[in-house]
Amino acid sequence: MPSACPRQSMGGQLVRYEIRVEGHLSETLAKAFPELGHVVMSGQTVLFGPVVDEAHLYGLLARCQSLGLRVVEMRQLPE
Repeated sequence: MPSACPRQSMGGQLVRYEIRVEGHLSETLAKAFPELGHVVMSGQTVLFGPVVDEAHLYGLLARCQSLGLRVVEMRQLPE
Protein backbone atom coordinates (compact mmCIF):
# COMPACT_ATOMS: atom_id res chain seq x y z
CA MET A 1 0.00 0.00 0.00
CA PRO A 2 1.49 3.41 -0.95
CA SER A 3 2.38 5.84 1.80
CA ALA A 4 0.13 8.85 2.40
CA CYS A 5 3.22 11.03 2.75
CA PRO A 6 4.61 12.67 -0.37
CA ARG A 7 7.86 11.34 -1.67
CA GLN A 8 9.93 11.69 -4.78
CA SER A 9 9.67 8.83 -7.23
CA MET A 10 12.76 6.99 -8.41
CA GLY A 11 12.86 9.27 -11.44
CA GLY A 12 13.07 12.32 -9.19
CA GLN A 13 9.59 13.55 -10.12
CA LEU A 14 7.35 15.16 -7.55
CA VAL A 15 4.29 13.35 -6.25
CA ARG A 16 1.01 14.90 -7.36
CA TYR A 17 -1.89 15.40 -4.95
CA GLU A 18 -5.53 16.38 -5.21
CA ILE A 19 -7.24 18.30 -2.40
CA ARG A 20 -11.02 18.67 -2.61
CA VAL A 21 -12.61 21.51 -0.65
CA GLU A 22 -16.27 22.25 -0.13
CA GLY A 23 -17.80 24.97 -2.28
CA HIS A 24 -16.60 27.19 -5.07
CA LEU A 25 -13.34 29.05 -4.38
CA SER A 26 -13.27 32.62 -5.55
CA GLU A 27 -10.33 33.65 -7.72
CA THR A 28 -8.96 35.55 -4.72
CA LEU A 29 -8.94 32.41 -2.56
CA ALA A 30 -7.56 30.31 -5.41
CA LYS A 31 -4.61 32.72 -5.60
CA ALA A 32 -3.68 31.63 -2.08
CA PHE A 33 -2.51 28.39 -3.75
CA PRO A 34 -0.33 29.66 -6.62
CA GLU A 35 1.52 26.34 -6.94
CA LEU A 36 -1.71 24.41 -7.57
CA GLY A 37 -4.22 24.30 -10.38
CA HIS A 38 -7.93 24.25 -9.60
CA VAL A 39 -11.24 23.26 -11.13
CA VAL A 40 -14.81 23.39 -9.82
CA MET A 41 -16.77 20.14 -9.96
CA SER A 42 -20.07 19.17 -8.34
CA GLY A 43 -20.09 21.95 -5.76
CA GLN A 44 -16.47 21.37 -4.77
CA THR A 45 -13.19 22.96 -5.77
CA VAL A 46 -10.42 20.53 -6.65
CA LEU A 47 -6.88 21.81 -6.06
CA PHE A 48 -4.21 19.70 -7.74
CA GLY A 49 -0.52 19.70 -8.43
CA PRO A 50 2.93 18.58 -7.34
CA VAL A 51 3.83 18.40 -3.66
CA VAL A 52 7.52 18.76 -2.83
CA ASP A 53 7.59 16.99 0.53
CA GLU A 54 5.64 16.31 3.70
CA ALA A 55 6.18 19.84 5.03
CA HIS A 56 4.69 21.26 1.81
CA LEU A 57 1.64 18.98 2.15
CA TYR A 58 1.05 20.00 5.76
CA GLY A 59 1.53 23.63 4.77
CA LEU A 60 -1.18 23.33 2.12
CA LEU A 61 -3.57 21.80 4.66
CA ALA A 62 -2.74 24.53 7.18
CA ARG A 63 -3.43 27.15 4.50
CA CYS A 64 -6.84 25.56 3.88
CA GLN A 65 -7.59 25.65 7.59
CA SER A 66 -6.47 29.26 8.03
CA LEU A 67 -8.72 30.31 5.14
CA GLY A 68 -11.72 28.50 6.66
CA LEU A 69 -11.91 25.93 3.87
CA ARG A 70 -13.44 22.54 4.63
CA VAL A 71 -11.26 19.78 3.15
CA VAL A 72 -13.53 17.00 1.91
CA GLU A 73 -10.86 14.69 0.50
CA MET A 74 -7.13 14.55 -0.10
CA ARG A 75 -5.43 11.90 -2.19
CA GLN A 76 -2.23 11.12 -4.00
CA LEU A 77 -2.71 10.96 -7.77
CA PRO A 78 -1.31 8.05 -9.76
CA GLU A 79 1.97 8.71 -11.52
